[in-house]
Amino acid sequence: MHGANTRSASFIVTSSLYVICASSFAEEVGSTTERNTSPSVVIIGSRILGTANSAPTNLSVITATEIRDAGINTVNEAIRKLAGVYGRKNPSGTADFDLDLSSFGANSANNLVVLMDGVRLSENEHSVALLSSIPIDSVARIEIVPSGSSVLYGDGATGGVIHIFTKQSGPTRLTASLVGEFGQFADRLGSISVTRGWERLNLNLNFSDQHSDNYRANNAVRQQNASGTLTWYFDTGHAGLRGDHVRQHLGFPGALASATQFEQDPQQTQTPFDNGSLSMDRLSLFMEQQYGSWQLAANLSMRDRTATSNFVSMQSKATYSGRKMEFTPHIRYKSDLDGRRNELIIGFDLTKWSRDTTSNYSLDSATQKSSGIYFRDSLYSDEASVAFGVRREVFNKTSADPFPGSVTNYNAIQALNAWEVEGSYGFTRANKLFTKVGQSYRVANVDDNAFTALPNIPLLPQLSHDVEIGSQLGDAHQQFTLRFFRHRLTNEIHYDPTVNNGFGANSNLAPTQRQGVAMDIKYRLSAKFKFSAHAERVSAIFTAGENKGRELVLVPKNRISAQLNWLPGPAQKAYIVAQWVSTQRYGGDFTNTCSTLIPSHVTLDARYSRIMGDVKFAIAASNLMNKSYFTNAFGCRSSIYPDDGRQLKVSFRYGF
Repeated sequence: MHGANTRSASFIVTSSLYVICASSFAEEVGSTTERNTSPSVVIIGSRILGTANSAPTNLSVITATEIRDAGINTVNEAIRKLAGVYGRKNPSGTADFDLDLSSFGANSANNLVVLMDGVRLSENEHSVALLSSIPIDSVARIEIVPSGSSVLYGDGATGGVIHIFTKQSGPTRLTASLVGEFGQFADRLGSISVTRGWERLNLNLNFSDQHSDNYRANNAVRQQNASGTLTWYFDTGHAGLRGDHVRQHLGFPGALASATQFEQDPQQTQTPFDNGSLSMDRLSLFMEQQYGSWQLAANLSMRDRTATSNFVSMQSKATYSGRKMEFTPHIRYKSDLDGRRNELIIGFDLTKWSRDTTSNYSLDSATQKSSGIYFRDSLYSDEASVAFGVRREVFNKTSADPFPGSVTNYNAIQALNAWEVEGSYGFTRANKLFTKVGQSYRVANVDDNAFTALPNIPLLPQLSHDVEIGSQLGDAHQQFTLRFFRHRLTNEIHYDPTVNNGFGANSNLAPTQRQGVAMDIKYRLSAKFKFSAHAERVSAIFTAGENKGRELVLVPKNRISAQLNWLPGPAQKAYIVAQWVSTQRYGGDFTNTCSTLIPSHVTLDARYSRIMGDVKFAIAASNLMNKSYFTNAFGCRSSIYPDDGRQLKVSFRYGF
């Protein structure tokens, strides 16, 4: 253990010296360049910052203005309601919905990369990214790429990437905002955000405390968040430090055993005493420095995470203590080639992850180290854009469990490649065609390998050959986007209930395919009304093996969401959101023999807000029609996790 701590310390010290030295060097050689001493908003820590006009492929952008106009309160809600991203209720009952960009169902969280200012929030475990820890007032923009993106982002980016960029002000007086929220099911939230900016220094602090009993019995959640960012501005760049602190305690309502129980009372629980907790602390150093046409940027982060579970119903307790360190430097070079803009990016990703388990069924100690190098070159003109990139990444995974009868002892090295070619052509400023082809990948995480059909043998990496073709018409006020996407996967990592003598296990599936058509509409009806909609039709099937032609589970064929925003003036805002989700296969129905499907459902959400002086009041309703439905069910008419019924909330915001 002492040796591991020494290597960890060496990793941090070496990486920190690299960041500090690079920043100092760039500041010295670039000191003659004039600096804008009063930037209104600075976006920090970007690996690659795109714009909807310059990105060769499809890119959705949610701005802080759109979030403010819609009255959105959380990052997760902004992604679902403003970008039309499908979200499943987290079975644990927290506010972090499981986001699904490309119809990966129950495995969507592991086929999606979520970042904040270049730091990866996605976990190496079966858990969703904690977007609930990000204050909505700190968000400058959210970029969403709904296609395979492993060249830049590596493992798990087959379904796409969500990148949240926070904002930093330049010189500014002390500002603060106070938020309070109260609602049904003993819901209450209090938060405060404070910002102070000087000529070369900016400080931002955020604190929140939230509690809710939630819709189901034994699903009370309390979460406390604290974060702070200190940014120092150079003449041609910036560097800084960010810290995040999360504490969460919750009850586990568990699944309902049958559809009959769900119909009798969806709020009930069969596990009234099961509970758990989560604590997470993250520290990140970042820098970005410009020297002429060259830009050097790097992030160094360390995350400690401890999760506990106490399943009284099964007399099982466990503590999972993990640490993740990540260093991600990259260099960007911009130039002109015969009047065309060229951008070259070369980067490295170095990650070290470990987790120790203490329970009455496992004493596992697992590690995963990875080192990746990537290269991407983009060429832009007024009409056309083209980009290509490649990546090579090597993973070293170990697991050692001295527990008697353990089946998770392995040591494996897996090397993977990703590539992509993408381009766009604009017939006019308001008409763009785009396309992208490539290969992305995902490696099995520690939880995938904890329960496999073959003992002590980790699963093979998952590969996906990705295609996207689409067209975009219009501008920010009236825009129509239509795209076709396809993922052809080999060795898809998924829980298969038909293997292991019918007991099920995490497995590499026979070849599968997910393909579909997605449509997005944004239309300003008038100065007071804006309309947006997202529609998607998906086919997800086995393409080989004994289940060839059969549908994959927990993937709805059709989804439509529509939102109408009312903006009568600066003092009043309102919206109503409708979502329809079609039927889908139950989670255990690999053979497609279950006599029924998970029913389709329609939900309505609405919100109204009014500003009176320095105070903003709002009332919001989710599932306005009190629809009783579920989207997670892992057996045929069984193992059902109900979604929430109607909930009303009132809130106020005071800023000064």
